[in-house]
Amino acid sequence: MRFTLPATIFVALFLGLSITVSAQSESRDQVLSQIEAKRAELAALEKSFLEPSADDYAAYAEFLKQPDTGLTRLLPRETYDDDVKSNKKSLTTRGGGAFYSFTRRTHEYGSGTQIGLEQNEFNVSFAGADYGMITNLGDVPLEAVTSENPAIKFLASYSAAEEEPQARSEYRRFASGETIGGTIYKTRAQARLNRTYALRGIHYSDSDVLVAFRIIRKDDDDSVIILWKLLKKYPKPELARNN
Repeated sequence: MRFTLPATIFVALFLGLSITVSAQSESRDQVLSQIEAKRAELAALEKSFLEPSADDYAAYAEFLKQPDTGLTRLLPRETYDDDVKSNKKSLTTRGGGAFYSFTRRTHEYGSGTQIGLEQNEFNVSFAGADYGMITNLGDVPLEAVTSENPAIKFLASYSAAEEEPQARSEYRRFASGETIGGTIYKTRAQARLNRTYALRGIHYSDSDVLVAFRIIRKDDDDSVIILWKLLKKYPKPELARNN
């Protein structure tokens, strides 16, 4: 015998199933909204964690009124970057807050990152053919530093490599260290409190900058707060790649 559902029962079952599917769909949408809200909340917390203190800003308020200046905290990569080791202290910010771009004004590691902090050392050369060099100027006021400073003249007048083999050769040159006019230029420098530094960061198809900065404070977690100023922006460098 053939059994047929009454139309009313069929409709009721169909509507019930539709309501269940709709409820499940709404529930997942709600969960997604919560995820997005939590992500935004976490980003705000990490931004707050990376900020220098209110006292830092107050102490250098006059200096920070100048254009192309800033105050930035760098976290030790070995502690906060999950790519280095699995650590409960790691941040979701790519690079763990150990990197910074003076042009993009972001801690997110990526294109245009000009400085990093790891094992109490600054690093200014990272991936690919991009490279840079840094020098310790000593205990000199940041306000007094210009591109005419004898130790900075080489950085200021340096011409970026235009071909990939040359760029990689220059990276190796400064990785080993190059002494010019009594000043040593390297891809790394020890992070020392109350010392002023100058760096040249060359990032192909992105930026080429000359920056001076000073470590004004070191926190208990080995993060450093740097006061900085952008001395010069050069034309965006382009690189002739190997075929």
